Amino acid sequence: MKHARFFSLFVFVIAALYGMVGFYFLPLAGYQGELTRMSMLPDSMFGWTKAQPAIDPALMTQSSWQEADVLVIGDSFSDPRIWQTVLTGHGLRVRTEHWASVRDMCEDFSPWLRKQGFKGKYLILESVERNVQEGFAQSVRCKNMDVHYSVDVDKPRAPPATTFDRDKKDYSGRLSVGIKTRINMFSYEQLSAQPDFSNWLRDSIKVARVAQGCDLFSHQRCRDALFLGADSAQDLGEDVIGNMKILNARIDGVTPIWAIVPNKSTAYLYPDKHFWDKLEPGLRSVNLFETVQRAIRDKIVDVYPANDSHLSTTGYLLMGEEIYRRIQREQNGGVAR
Repeated sequence: MKHARFFSLFVFVIAALYGMVGFYFLPLAGYQGELTRMSMLPDSMFGWTKAQPAIDPALMTQSSWQEADVLVIGDSFSDPRIWQTVLTGHGLRVRTEHWASVRDMCEDFSPWLRKQGFKGKYLILESVERNVQEGFAQSVRCKNMDVHYSVDVDKPRAPPATTFDRDKKDYSGRLSVGIKTRINMFSYEQLSAQPDFSNWLRDSIKVARVAQGCDLFSHQRCRDALFLGADSAQDLGEDVIGNMKILNARIDGVTPIWAIVPNKSTAYLYPDKHFWDKLEPGLRSVNLFETVQRAIRDKIVDVYPANDSHLSTTGYLLMGEEIYRRIQREQNGGVAR
């Protein structure tokens, strides 16, 4: 009986110590960024600090199929409806659908589009670079549209935050996650202090040193940023352009405009790619790679924030301006990129 009481007391003490340690590190488990959450690294190190532009919620409106001038089919770079505010700010009515719902641009894409009641002139086809190769090939193979509409497609989107307090205490996470985050934080501090540090792969996330990082990012450890580890250094090939031509031929009655968003890794780690330069004028593409590279050359801070794989509000607005300029050129009868 004495040993049982001692064992119970021992377990209680261990549990209490674990709880106290876990609670102490619990604020580290409140992640703002997608990449900090995936890597379990703290936003106190990698959370952005420079204020972002404010977005008027009235510009984030979703138009109906019948009323829209512009239809956007895109991924998580379009779903928040941030870059589209440049278009709505110029009086265009925009409807955004997610690739997860539309799935593919099949052989009967144009009849399907007319069936939805879309009478607009412009179709923006947006995809992030990492999904292009397989996504476009899958569309080419597709015979019949099989759309599964999201119940959230017409719900309002909240405007993005203009500021982020990376030191705000958040106790809503899990004790174990806070402890793991502190362990990862310690490992990163040890590795990054080495003079030859270039990168550290943490599960599916890469922590990499970026040339002139402190001119390009606002977070505390601005020499380094987080990236998706699976992003490839290899350029997209001619097969992608061939598939885009096939898909273009399926579009009738509207003007398609392709918007391929560079991976964050491409923007900062692999900037020698040439895919965007090879896109022919007839494809009506926007060169978002050049848009991003120009911003980086101009030392625009947090085009992609360090803790996320998506663009910042600043980056999205640059994207929207480029797409709007492309629409203007089409309105003026020009097809040159």
